[in-house]
Amino acid sequence: MSDVIKKATRESYGEALTALADKYPNLVVLDADLAAATKTGIFKKAYPDRHYDCGIAEANMMGVAAGLAAAGMIPFASSFAMFAAGRAFEIVRNSIGYPHLNVKIGATHAGISVGEDGATHQCCEDIALMRTIPGMTIINPADDTEAKAAVEAAILHEGPVYCRFGRLAVPVINDPASYKFEIGRGVTLREGSDAAVIATGLMVNEALIAAETLANEGISVRVINMHTIKPLDEEIVLAAAKECGTIITAEEHSIIGGLGSAVAECVCAACPVPVRRVGVNDTFGHSGPAVELLKQFGLSAEHIAEVVREAVRAK
Repeated sequence: MSDVIKKATRESYGEALTALADKYPNLVVLDADLAAATKTGIFKKAYPDRHYDCGIAEANMMGVAAGLAAAGMIPFASSFAMFAAGRAFEIVRNSIGYPHLNVKIGATHAGISVGEDGATHQCCEDIALMRTIPGMTIINPADDTEAKAAVEAAILHEGPVYCRFGRLAVPVINDPASYKFEIGRGVTLREGSDAAVIATGLMVNEALIAAETLANEGISVRVINMHTIKPLDEEIVLAAAKECGTIITAEEHSIIGGLGSAVAECVCAACPVPVRRVGVNDTFGHSGPAVELLKQFGLSAEHIAEVVREAVRAK
């Protein structure tokens, strides 16, 4: 059996920007003094005249990106999720979202898996913040294949896009030769009828592991990769609600305002069934090894499996 390939989606981000530069000559990249960490340094090395370091001034970087978009460029404004969504929120809202400019935000180091950087950098609120901005598209890829496809999809999409990438290396679960990415369309990775797990980002792989474990116990679990959180694929969500009768969401984000909230809002309005949310509860993170933190905060296949068992027993 071949070894599982692992790669951080932040690396996929830098590689995709570089690979697509010739194809899209109006593509430019901005960074806030973090090019080595966000991996836009890969692009900078290949295209130094199309990379702009705006310094540790994220709000200003978003304003610069807005101006470039107004001038016909396709700017990718890059920083850690905490700074791109948190520190720069007002500029993103008023200078990018309100005029609906064609700015792409590359937010890396999202979630608890930032690890040793601790609570100040572990952004588990960014999806909730971006969901409130009218017209903002939110993409949270699960692996290298999906991340690279998402970057090009963001380029082709007219309007602001928030792309969420991680620091931790994660398994590649999608075949690059056959995978097709479409904004706003979830992907069913595994069929099942007893419960549906709707996951996003690095939690997709954990959901697949949990489903395999539960299959050995006679529990049939449908696994859906919701790589686009806004616009949400309501069709696939409602089908899961009707056919499985209970839904579990899984995300490396607060259970408040993220994927779980989006799914619950959809289900509550059209097909009420129980929705259980796996994510970071109403708490801050803390410093520690990324893998250990994920387990501690319940962001693991083992915890997903236990929540599914409880949901199935309650049906």
